[in-house]
Amino acid sequence: MTESPEKPSTPDHLVNITQALNSGMFVHVRRSLQQMRPGDVAWLLEASPTPSRKVLWQLIDPDEYGEILEELSEEVRDGIVRLMEPSKLAAALEDMESDDLADVLRDLPEQLLNQVLTEMDEQDRLRAQQALSYPEDTAGSIMNTEFITVRSDISIEVVLRYLRLHSELPEGTDTLYVVDQNNRLLGDISLASLVVQDPDTPVSEAMDTQVEAIPLTMSDTEAAKLFERHDWLSAPVVDENYQLMGRITIDDVVDIIREDGEHTMMAMAKMDDDEDTFAPVLTSARRRSIWLTINLGTALLAASVSNMFEATLSQLATLAVLMTIVPSMGGIAGNQTLALVIRGMAVGHIGNSNARWLLTKEALVGLLNGILWALMVAIVVGFWKESWQIGMVLGLAMFINLSVAGLAGAAIPLVMRKFNIDPALAGSMALSTITDIIGLLSFLGLATLLLIH
Repeated sequence: MTESPEKPSTPDHLVNITQALNSGMFVHVRRSLQQMRPGDVAWLLEASPTPSRKVLWQLIDPDEYGEILEELSEEVRDGIVRLMEPSKLAAALEDMESDDLADVLRDLPEQLLNQVLTEMDEQDRLRAQQALSYPEDTAGSIMNTEFITVRSDISIEVVLRYLRLHSELPEGTDTLYVVDQNNRLLGDISLASLVVQDPDTPVSEAMDTQVEAIPLTMSDTEAAKLFERHDWLSAPVVDENYQLMGRITIDDVVDIIREDGEHTMMAMAKMDDDEDTFAPVLTSARRRSIWLTINLGTALLAASVSNMFEATLSQLATLAVLMTIVPSMGGIAGNQTLALVIRGMAVGHIGNSNARWLLTKEALVGLLNGILWALMVAIVVGFWKESWQIGMVLGLAMFINLSVAGLAGAAIPLVMRKFNIDPALAGSMALSTITDIIGLLSFLGLATLLLIH
């Protein structure tokens, strides 16, 4: 009797596996791994510290290596691949779909890549080389080449007989593609439509000729947006001559959407979206130190503005208590706009046609917020410090900084995109530098002009 697969991995499951490893119960762990789905084993590997990860990999059935490698994040997969001999890695990649195959091979060091390609049989080697020929992050790089095509001049009955000759259909098949003698895409016919058609109906009458194909060179993010917009399960990929080259399926698109979301989230923290949670201490520290160094430089730049007004601060100590308010409010207001614009750019809502309107709108929002909060802070500080002059200075500085923050929050990501700089990675730091400098300069500058005699 075949044992049923275990339930998906959970934190409790991780605890149990870890305890079994620490107790030397390797047979129990091996049996548990055999009962788990590849995606759950991948989750378990990613959630385990490096020493446990190495032991777990040795206990996994080699026949499952390929499916598990497909599910792993890039950095964790790279670490595990380096534990494998080229011959074993080549064997693990044999049945892997072309898009996943390219993902694994593209990240290998050149020497290891050549060794793996040498170990492959000729068919797999040609398939791998073709997959690697497409630029990374394009539709060609995420498509798979396992699909079924039919001709338009045959009947539905012939198609059904042809399908029955297959022991199984390519994974994720929901559509057959209709091509001419030169492999140019003419249309498609879904399996759902196929089974309800009269067997004598010609394919040319049953197929959908309005099929929308994805160009090979389209970015994978743009392709994912099309899937989201049209609720596709799969889509054909064509070259410049409209020849059918492959197809993209929804599971690939889910990966792209997840990766883009992780990239934005991690980039806001100035970190690599593929960073291994359990990477070695020195590796993690080295990566994070780069942006910490840059951030220190911008912080010192903002501090130099305060240093310019050291005499003013020494004469009126109250200013030192209040001077953090203006940069803080400007930073929050600017980051609200920055996040909104980055999201709009990510989903394709913002382009050259509406960028000027957006800048105008956010500038007006900044002005309105500036007036509102300038009046509020001037009144509060005026009563608090019993000085309407200080309240007025703080209010004017607040108005200036919030007005600049609204415009900068919209302009920075647009400008960065023109220079091919990721706004999610560097936008918040640039904005913080601007709002800190403008906030301190306006507050302390106005205080020097209006309060110091």
